[in-house]
Amino acid sequence: MKYTLLFSLLIIFASCGVTNDSPNAESAAPQAVKVAKKTPGELDKYAKAYFASGCFWCVEAVYESVRGVEEAVSGYAGGKHPNPTYRLIGTGTTGHSETVEVYYDPEVVSFETLVKVYYGSQDPTTVNGQHPDYGSQYRSIIFYQNDEEKKIAEDFKAKLDASGEYSKPIATEIVPFKKFYPAEDYHQDYEKLNPNQPYVRSVSIPRLKRFQKKFPELLK
Repeated sequence: MKYTLLFSLLIIFASCGVTNDSPNAESAAPQAVKVAKKTPGELDKYAKAYFASGCFWCVEAVYESVRGVEEAVSGYAGGKHPNPTYRLIGTGTTGHSETVEVYYDPEVVSFETLVKVYYGSQDPTTVNGQHPDYGSQYRSIIFYQNDEEKKIAEDFKAKLDASGEYSKPIATEIVPFKKFYPAEDYHQDYEKLNPNQPYVRSVSIPRLKRFQKKFPELLK
């Protein structure tokens, strides 16, 4: 019985956002540093792109490490509920996925490179999740805003499927972007603010380091 309990505790601590599933979620983990988010006005001059690939804490940290990315915001997209919340999308019934809004300078980094970052920082063959997080809210999605982005995303996916790099087909959905809802404040820059949180230590930081090791030429 004690081994069953230990296994259950390990699963709990290795789940994205589990410490934030309470009314006092904002104070669930100590904040190590303060990170100032840019205001919408400061970001107006940048292009935007939208990606989902598991826990948004991880995805936000990956994109914010990329040269040419000015800001990344954790949030929700892809569903039908008009005002999604973390608790609500956690039920897996709203259709939303944990998504990151990426503000970038197209003169420094292209949308195609952001797609490269996207695929290079996850296992895109996983259906409805990224280990250890599973459910439709963690599914892999590229949201395109125009025909050019759609073609880039579809071409990259097709080449990856044909490359033989993966033994299973690419599970990423490529769908039109409709609306993005920023997540609650305590989710923003979560990995930077809470480096000692169990999930961040065991999942988020290792995922970021794997990406950085794979693509050092793309880093700030």
